[in-house]
Amino acid sequence: MSTRSVYQDVQKRFHRAADLAKIDSSMRAILASNTNEIVVHFPVRMDDGRIEMFTGYRVQHNDARGPFKGGLRFHPEVELDEVRSLAAWMTWKTAVVDIPFGGAKGGIQIDPSKYSQSELERITRRFTFALGDNIGPDYDIPAPDVNTNARVMAWILDTYLQTRAPGARHNCTHVVTGKPVDLGGSLGRDKATGQGVVWTLEAWAKERGFNLAKMTFTVQGYGNVGSWSARLLAGYGSKMVAAEDHTGSIANPAGIDCEALAAYVRVKGGVAGYEGAKAITHLEFMAAQTDIFIPAALHNQITLETALLIKAKVVAEGANGPTDIEGEAILLERGIDVIPDVLCNSGGVAVSFFEWLQGKHDQMWSLEQVDGELHKKIFKAYEDVRLVAEELKTDRRMAAYVLAIRRLQRVYEQRGIFP
Repeated sequence: MSTRSVYQDVQKRFHRAADLAKIDSSMRAILASNTNEIVVHFPVRMDDGRIEMFTGYRVQHNDARGPFKGGLRFHPEVELDEVRSLAAWMTWKTAVVDIPFGGAKGGIQIDPSKYSQSELERITRRFTFALGDNIGPDYDIPAPDVNTNARVMAWILDTYLQTRAPGARHNCTHVVTGKPVDLGGSLGRDKATGQGVVWTLEAWAKERGFNLAKMTFTVQGYGNVGSWSARLLAGYGSKMVAAEDHTGSIANPAGIDCEALAAYVRVKGGVAGYEGAKAITHLEFMAAQTDIFIPAALHNQITLETALLIKAKVVAEGANGPTDIEGEAILLERGIDVIPDVLCNSGGVAVSFFEWLQGKHDQMWSLEQVDGELHKKIFKAYEDVRLVAEELKTDRRMAAYVLAIRRLQRVYEQRGIFP
């Protein structure tokens, strides 16, 4: 397995795409760099009275097309290079789906399972306070990510509002997206990323001449993205034959009830022990016979070793960075399509933009309006990427990167560089 960092992969892919896009060295230097990197260390009192120190990050990659935008994750492996990678992906993602945001990402190095709800609330609030004016409704807008959710966004929102002057608070509720609907969240935001995954698969199936109703799929990671992808894809008639998360791997060639598994995971915290399927090993999961593989967990799951095991027609990247460079090369050599993360999971940030607009203008869209606008965005982005791939005779990931780079380059050409 390669010891190269995820961020090195991100940079290598960017420079390859920059070569294809034929951008000059100045533009290349701008887009390869981060605008700001914020690292904060802060104390929090635990339930037993102890004081514990935490480290949090916020990397703001680029805001040429609009305010910084990106999630916050709570995970023990969060570190600066990972957050740099995620921030860059957000820049490309927002440009690919063509919404006026830039890219950012953040998180806290923490295993949330080891803390009580009251401790997690204090940790979240103290992190928000430590970030201060490094976030803001028209500057940098956080959202949920790994191990964070609407409740965490509500804590961030409330903490941020307490630091504003009373008369200004009403105009700041769009400082986060992915918050509860009662606090100004958007209908459809909970399923948005999974919905985008499924709609890119629908576009792929139409392009390739496949019928989703006759296809099987496997899902790695059965949290928000994975479970929604599974449940929505099952609605087309597709059959889930295996699933995996941090608790274990399960399979049933006859099919797994996606709704029942989601309900089980909400209670048990993972797929292990689900009675509707048998336990299998991780390698057996990766080698499962399927038409569609949806990696929706963490990065670097498809590598030089595991790419050789995959038996699928397409890999639809619900997670960020699940396929490393060597792994993708093997998939493509074997004729397995890859719908890249910056296209495949862009539904979340698209609906985050819709939520941001609703908050900014004191509106509430219907679910039909949200879904209708998202459908247009996803299918347009898929077609835009397809056309660039055809033009340059390259894979979808490079096509998506080139599309994003071209859109950013036009902004810099029109605005110029200050001073």
